[in-house]
Amino acid sequence: MADTEIHKGTPGARIEAMRLVQDTIRYVSLSMGRGSYIPRSPSTVIASGFGDCKDKALLLASSLRRLGVQADPALADLDGGLALGDMLPTIRAFDHVIVKATIRGQVYWIDATNYLQGGRAETLVPPDYGFALPIVAGSARIEKMERKELFEPTTFVSEAFDFPKLKGEALKLTVRTTYRDADADSMRYRLVSQSATKLADDYLQYYNRQYPGMTSLAPLSTNDDRDRNIVTTIESYELSADDLDADDLIKNFPLKADVGISNLLEPDMVGRTGPVWLGSPMFKRHQCIVHNLKAEFVGPEKSNDVITPFVAFKARWSSAPTEFQVDWFLKTIGDRVPAKEIGPYLKSRRKMADNASWSYNFGYAETEAN
Repeated sequence: MADTEIHKGTPGARIEAMRLVQDTIRYVSLSMGRGSYIPRSPSTVIASGFGDCKDKALLLASSLRRLGVQADPALADLDGGLALGDMLPTIRAFDHVIVKATIRGQVYWIDATNYLQGGRAETLVPPDYGFALPIVAGSARIEKMERKELFEPTTFVSEAFDFPKLKGEALKLTVRTTYRDADADSMRYRLVSQSATKLADDYLQYYNRQYPGMTSLAPLSTNDDRDRNIVTTIESYELSADDLDADDLIKNFPLKADVGISNLLEPDMVGRTGPVWLGSPMFKRHQCIVHNLKAEFVGPEKSNDVITPFVAFKARWSSAPTEFQVDWFLKTIGDRVPAKEIGPYLKSRRKMADNASWSYNFGYAETEAN
């Protein structure tokens, strides 16, 4: 970035400074001797091209200050940060360093080690570390890092099944997945950390477990709008007429929701006294659209919604003479389930899992089908 651009202190320059530190300064842990506690100077980090969390945090804070932003390194804990608000002061409370930046009264928490983070000011996702301690002389105090509330799904999978119009033709499946916010950051990293061939093969194996014989029609297509922090992937498959008929698959055709139910912990400890951790905020949607049907299909007559103080699960369906659509939604509401609520929580989780898969006889050709 040109020096004249740095001195402008524009929003674009701030983002470029953040990405410069996150993406181009390689993360290397320096945890021996004085390197365990004392960061190296920003000039040394730039000259070497690498640094650990405290090196990168100090470099980013210094860069933002040069751009006119109030910024300070802050101590955090990667795994136990949510408990820091209830702990007594101790030097062993922290294992990570991030940055607290304040722009026009708005606080932004930035992890300088978050490689390839997307988004700009309004779409930046703060690290989910619970609490942090800004290193400010004379006025340091622990601060809560507010979570970003989710108003739309951060992962939206849309599967379009085109059943054959004529006997002997293949079924076509097109899968479009849209990732936003933290899920986009995770997917962006995944796309650069493993080969596209390996990723595409993983997806193909996933669909082969549900629909044996599925083959890929095209390479995995990806699009990354980093500033908006939206990553999109498109997959294309087909299932031959013989495989569609094999083992009566078409007569018991499954539509399955992948909305993260398996990510919800299922404790088996009897007499548990501690809460169940639900993890970072989660909001997912899975859609199945089935085309070219020979009858009109409907969803369950009884609602399968599961609404609790901790998680919400909903299914919505619609139909037309030749088309059927179902959308599943799952959203976590809190970050933990109290010990006394674990029994009802487990019951709700089982109900969600039971209602995340519907099967139909899509070979049925009468005027109506249930």
